[in-house]
Amino acid sequence: MKILVIQQKMIGDVLASSIICNNLKNEYPNAQIDYLIHPFTKAVVEHNPNIDHIILYTEELQNNKIRLAKFLWKIRKAKYDIVIDAYGKIESALITRFSGAPRRIGFAKKGTLWAYNFPVRHHNTAKTTAGLAIERRENLFKNLLTKPLDNLPKIFLTEEESKTALQLFCSHGIDPSKEDVVMMSILGSIEEKTYPKKYMADLINLIAKQDKVKILFNYLPQQSPDVKELYNLCSDEAQSKIILDFTSSDLRSFIGILSHCKVMIGNDGGAVNIAKALQKPTFTIFSPWIRKESWSIFEDGYFHKAVHLRDFLPEVFADENRKELKKKFAPYYELFRPELIRPALTDFLNIHLQNHV
Repeated sequence: MKILVIQQKMIGDVLASSIICNNLKNEYPNAQIDYLIHPFTKAVVEHNPNIDHIILYTEELQNNKIRLAKFLWKIRKAKYDIVIDAYGKIESALITRFSGAPRRIGFAKKGTLWAYNFPVRHHNTAKTTAGLAIERRENLFKNLLTKPLDNLPKIFLTEEESKTALQLFCSHGIDPSKEDVVMMSILGSIEEKTYPKKYMADLINLIAKQDKVKILFNYLPQQSPDVKELYNLCSDEAQSKIILDFTSSDLRSFIGILSHCKVMIGNDGGAVNIAKALQKPTFTIFSPWIRKESWSIFEDGYFHKAVHLRDFLPEVFADENRKELKKKFAPYYELFRPELIRPALTDFLNIHLQNHV
């Protein structure tokens, strides 16, 4: 049996849909499970023993019709028995339909129904703490299983990768077994998903009150000016506990570093989903325009905690329109003051770090 799973775009999506590969390999150990993703997300599924081949949907394919046609023909020639489209957009639907697979599974929604002979309807309200992002993916493949379903995304690090990351800690004089290392996602992937710097600095100052804490920032090189601005807004105490030059060379090395951290705190995004896949406690701040119920996966208020402005000021969303919210996100973020978040963050720190605040 040959199965193709399609999940294009972002890191969180690719991790969430990797549960399809994991469960199908457990159910059909002799099946060939291939995973079609974008190149920049490859690091989160490398070394996953449940994936036989990673197929990259490159930018060239998106921009060159001839290359895309050749790619589609290659998919067809692979003669997959099952194709599961977890992305559900026109380009993934096209790949699914052209595959010619006898069983083509995807979301039952307007615009892409022509691609699937097994369309699956999805619900809009989470039924479990797994969250909508996970539950909708479960619906795509659970009918193919007879064994218990495991819906927790996983990342597979090699022993060498773990050792290399630990050596990096040692080179900075940090012993993660004796100190509480906090990884912070201080900047979102876009401005609209970034908690205001002045507010984030306030939360960092709170975290820095721990006696044996070291704070690492997750950011890209091009974000250095924003990072420096945020650092300058922090208290002297916080600055003394922030290790600014502790950075990763690529996504796999970041994953290795995060695997030795105690917790992940910060803006919603791929880094938080990586932490969850590594089974690290997370405290997530959601942007006002993002639906928390969709991507606050496995939130139990203890191991994984998430906060949204709606939790505190639901009345400001009375005339909610998601597109409009994204356009005018700044005033909503201004309302999301740190004093709203501090009590929940304090409880989280008290649970997961050695020295209570």
